[in-house]
Amino acid sequence: MYNQFKLISLSHRNAPLAIREQLALNEAEAKSIMLRLKDFFDVSDVLVVSTCNRTEIYYSASSDLNEDIIKLLLIEKGIVDTDLFKAYFESFEDGELAVQHLFQVATGLQSQVVGDMQIPNQIKHAYQWSADMNMAGPFLHRLLHTIFFANKRVAQETFFRDGAASISYAAVEMLEGLMPNPKILIVGLGEIGTDVCKNLAENANADVTLVNRTRSKSDELGVSLGFRVVDFSEIETEISRADIIVSSIARNEPFFTKEMMVRLRGMSFKYFIDLSVPRSVSPEVEEIPGVMLYTIDSIRSKADAALHRRLGAVPHVREIIDEAVLEFNDWSREMVVSPTIQKLKGALEQIRKEELTRFTKNLSDLELEKVERITTSMMQKILKLPVLQLKAACKRGEAETLIDVLNDLFNLEKVSSDH
Repeated sequence: MYNQFKLISLSHRNAPLAIREQLALNEAEAKSIMLRLKDFFDVSDVLVVSTCNRTEIYYSASSDLNEDIIKLLLIEKGIVDTDLFKAYFESFEDGELAVQHLFQVATGLQSQVVGDMQIPNQIKHAYQWSADMNMAGPFLHRLLHTIFFANKRVAQETFFRDGAASISYAAVEMLEGLMPNPKILIVGLGEIGTDVCKNLAENANADVTLVNRTRSKSDELGVSLGFRVVDFSEIETEISRADIIVSSIARNEPFFTKEMMVRLRGMSFKYFIDLSVPRSVSPEVEEIPGVMLYTIDSIRSKADAALHRRLGAVPHVREIIDEAVLEFNDWSREMVVSPTIQKLKGALEQIRKEELTRFTKNLSDLELEKVERITTSMMQKILKLPVLQLKAACKRGEAETLIDVLNDLFNLEKVSSDH
């Protein structure tokens, strides 16, 4: 099974946002892709991961289906110029590389923001989709649970998840510390503004209003995240209503000025968080009593400090991953000998039962129970050494030789067939 595990990947490492956003999958689309894979190909252990930075499909199959699956994904997304998009995909046909890649993605080593705290939950959602669709077999179940345990160790033993290492995360962390239950106005829904919204969505009690010059974009994001949306023409009313204004407007001069704040008399205490470059909030707004301004520089320094701590933890994270991969490799190799162990147990159990049937006809129930216990214990002791030797042979890469020997010695293929 290990050698059959494969992967196609489109990520921020080799594809711009304009390409990635066209191939992003929501839950319904991910499940639809899994159904198509089940219908068209002989695959198992399917995992579909889709975030703002990557779309990846992991699967197990005896042959390399990467080209076909890329084509299927592009067709499902209604993309006509498939040749253009194919160039952005990475293919992993080697099982070890695919497993290693999934560990790195799930722990945040492959994230655009190293140590991204959202990625473990996104992987858990993808795993749940696979389970819902009955597309997760023993291999994927074991792999994901090994990854989740490694993630727990990363959180407990390192600084890899400490602090907000992206601008949007740092901005959300900052505004959540300014006051309890604030009314938040997000102005501008570019990449940073959208990320801020997605991070805020994790707070179920957030009172968030979205404003964007292109209303359709704010409507779409508002529906998906459950946030209130208003038209750009109502922005001054919304400024008066809000406690915190997060601005990421792309323009050459400040949009929020001292004159605007003076015009909006009777305002309550307000915080501005300016994530724009060039700045969209004039520094002069702080001359208005009750108005405070945080710029991208102060937020970036906080994010940079957190990122520095995370980067320092990377070697320890890699050690944890290597240990987890080694453990998973041992288990997956033992999966190879598991059928032989079961056949050997079955063969010995068949002999035990046949002999008991021959010699215990006149025994009382109490005597029969004792003989059952004795013969079962003897069988387990006989099995113990071959099983240990098989598992040891797995680690040495010599399992196939021992499997052949046991098959010949006990004629396991014939016994299994007769049974």
